[in-house]
Amino acid sequence: MAQHLKDKEAYQRLNYLYQAAHCVLSQNPKNVELARFYCFTQKTIAKRLVLRQDPSVKRTLCKKCCSLLIPGVTATTRQRRKKGKTRFTVVRCLSCGQSKTLLNNPDHCLWADRPEAQLEQQKQPDPVTSAESQPKHPKHPKPDGSQSSKPGAAQTSACT
Repeated sequence: MAQHLKDKEAYQRLNYLYQAAHCVLSQNPKNVELARFYCFTQKTIAKRLVLRQDPSVKRTLCKKCCSLLIPGVTATTRQRRKKGKTRFTVVRCLSCGQSKTLLNNPDHCLWADRPEAQLEQQKQPDPVTSAESQPKHPKHPKPDGSQSSKPGAAQTSACT
């Protein structure tokens, strides 16, 4: 449980640094170096603690110079087509020139967004099947002293 709290605090710190970088660039677009410092700190913390960042966050960071990629401020965005109908978005960093190609398909679903990728939603052992394996006749009489001849008689009378 302590490990879970530690990760929660680390994710809150990463979120704070990401928001601070956005805030710095929104107030003054010339403060690219300060925003880059915040993003670099965010990236090193995530790497040191071995934390996975959300794909939407990773898409807005330059891999080469750790700059925050905001279209029109620190990056240029172009739409490209390759091999017929496949569409891509090409984001180019204005600081270092590094380009990032992202698939632009509305039907595409990331692995992290799929239900089978979530640990909470994976199938757990069904409690109904484990209850069926237990004996149906109780060894002890009911606390009120009444016993029914049929195992399910008390349940059916209560439902009707």
